Amino acid sequence: MIELFTDFFASFDFDVRKSKDARFMDQKVTPDVLCIIADCVLNFVADREIEFTKDDIWSDDYFNHNVKAIFNKPDAGNETTKQEYDKFTSQPLRTLAYANVLRMRKDGKRNLYSINNQVILEFIAMKERNAYIFLYHYLIKVLSDSGQIRYFDAFKDRCLDKSVTNNDFAELKERFQRFMIGNTAINGETEVNRIFPKILNVYACENNIQGAAKGRISPNQFYYTDLMYNRPNWRDVGKNKNISRNEAIEEHESLLMNQNGAYSDYLIQKAMKIIRKMYRESEINDQWGNGEATQVHHIFSKSEFPYLAHYLENLIKLTPTQHYAKAHPGNKTDAINRDYQLVCLLAKTSNIEKSLNQGEFLYRKESLIYVINTGLSQNLDYDLDFRGIKEELTRIYNMN
Repeated sequence: MIELFTDFFASFDFDVRKSKDARFMDQKVTPDVLCIIADCVLNFVADREIEFTKDDIWSDDYFNHNVKAIFNKPDAGNETTKQEYDKFTSQPLRTLAYANVLRMRKDGKRNLYSINNQVILEFIAMKERNAYIFLYHYLIKVLSDSGQIRYFDAFKDRCLDKSVTNNDFAELKERFQRFMIGNTAINGETEVNRIFPKILNVYACENNIQGAAKGRISPNQFYYTDLMYNRPNWRDVGKNKNISRNEAIEEHESLLMNQNGAYSDYLIQKAMKIIRKMYRESEINDQWGNGEATQVHHIFSKSEFPYLAHYLENLIKLTPTQHYAKAHPGNKTDAINRDYQLVCLLAKTSNIEKSLNQGEFLYRKESLIYVINTGLSQNLDYDLDFRGIKEELTRIYNMN
């Protein structure tokens, strides 16, 4: 997965000292915002080779419906909200253009964009986790090309050996201020101070160190959830600091899905659209698999396991016969044929293995095991290989 970026980025020089462009990163560029803007671009372009502006994106119905509902923002068509939406769309687009995922050219005062790397844009649009992975490797490339990574690495080393001080943080921040003011059109610290934490905190999250909070060094290591523009409401939820990054990602999604039905619906519909596009035929080759595969089936039902409903690893493409006669016996969508559930899981495991072996990036083996563990109340080891996963599935179902 990392090679997807490193191979692409290797062709470009992201040195800010040469580009003089301060908009390689900005205040609104968070993993969740970058993810949905990438998705809105793909939806607007719809496989056409066209150019578009930021206004085209934020005036589109798809953007208006999803951003308004998910981020609790006013209608995008309201003139009084134009400045807010301008930043919400323009800043991620500029970042994607600096990374050469999008092309950008000037037309008077307007920036015209088009897609330069569809594969990476689709990766970013797929889920917030992917947008975070992209941002980290992209920022490492920018900082490295710009001669700044050694200062961030020195700060990291101080954090890891527990010797970091407020002065270390202040020195890193001041050095970044001088770098940006000296090499870009930005001429004041206030604007730099909006950009600095967005860079440091992605770096900090990935390296399990302290970041920036309210202009100062954070008291604890920086967490994935805290990177987000759209954060869960933690008032009634104990925020667990002793979990891995992967667990924090699962927890973030689950909390937001629980608190925001529009967010849940958006993730589920996006995941189902991805599966429909990826597979033309049924994913299960059996006697009921002939004919057009039009159904996307939740292996573990949406009603019983709502937090698994958006996982690609829990979705499988079937024919109507497979779906309504086998997966849901007697066409009862609230009933599950346990024997055919095993068939689905084994087929999906094989398809995920095949996809990963082909270098595709849609699935994660760890997410498959998480889905299985949640759906079957198991505790399978995340180090299992695909053969081991199938053996464990067969054992579990034969026991019951």
